[in-house]
Amino acid sequence: MLDPLKTSSYDYSLPKELIATHPVHPADSARLLVYNRETNSITHTTFKNLMDFLPKDISIFLNDTKVIKARIYGSKESGGKIELLFNKPLFMDRYLVMIRGKVKVGNKLFFDKNLCAEVLEINDDGSRVVNFFQNEKKLDFLSLVEILNEIGHLPLPPYMNREDEEEDNQDYQTLFAKNYGAVAAPTASLHFTQELLEKINNKYLVNYLTLHVGAGTFKPVDAEDILSHPMHSEYFEIGIEAKKALDEAKKTLAVGTTVTRTVEYYARTNKIQGECDLFLNPSNKPIKVDHLLTNFHLPKSTLIMLIASFIGLEKTLEVYEEAIREKYRFYSYGDGMLII
Repeated sequence: MLDPLKTSSYDYSLPKELIATHPVHPADSARLLVYNRETNSITHTTFKNLMDFLPKDISIFLNDTKVIKARIYGSKESGGKIELLFNKPLFMDRYLVMIRGKVKVGNKLFFDKNLCAEVLEINDDGSRVVNFFQNEKKLDFLSLVEILNEIGHLPLPPYMNREDEEEDNQDYQTLFAKNYGAVAAPTASLHFTQELLEKINNKYLVNYLTLHVGAGTFKPVDAEDILSHPMHSEYFEIGIEAKKALDEAKKTLAVGTTVTRTVEYYARTNKIQGECDLFLNPSNKPIKVDHLLTNFHLPKSTLIMLIASFIGLEKTLEVYEEAIREKYRFYSYGDGMLII
């Protein structure tokens, strides 16, 4: 019998051709697997038919984070090439980044538009802390984002195995992306078209909150025991309206794992902003989110463990096996799954 606390239990084999490298168009023509816990049944449909399966009297929550062009290429003082991936702002205009290429504390890295990064700290987990300057002026977050969006590239996940293209500027942002800060899109929301969004808004109470997805979302769980995994943290914010809607909601649908973690963190701490480091898994189940709309996730990731927190490990693997058999497209640009 599989042990839900062992990382190895969350492994599965995915044929390479089922990794989606580009989205389908229109977005709501993506397939949707609906798992009904009450009847223990699976229905295969398309995202366009989502409303046929949503329960009545639910409040819907979406993530309005916006992806930054967080990947930039430059050079060291020595002339050696460097790749930097912005992750998130820290205090006092310091920033957490990933750097491909050897650097030491004190090194300066140079990019287009006279952008310069100075390495302040080297962390054990491979991340780096830097300051950013332009023409020797230290940059605050909003000024930095402006420059990154001018010179940078969208940080597509590594499993897409390709460079970003012009179409990704639209495809890899949600229709309601508003607050810059993410280095990955809340992918369950990429399936919405304007028409579908309007229909949902007309029938349901819809609210937005913000969680800036960090690079840690792709970090595999290396620990043998899942509870030994050091969970990454991401900045979140819940506005007054969304907080009121959460407090009053009889039943909730979270669109995506980011919304799920934000809502569940709020339910446990009553905090409406800060760093969310909640790790949902079969030993830490949801207490506020009733239904989940999501994509299909990487093996041995905290995200597939989050799915198991809703429906259990065995059922998660069973559903994923069914999706593979039916040739669903997986990961960020892939198809969706609704748990009701």
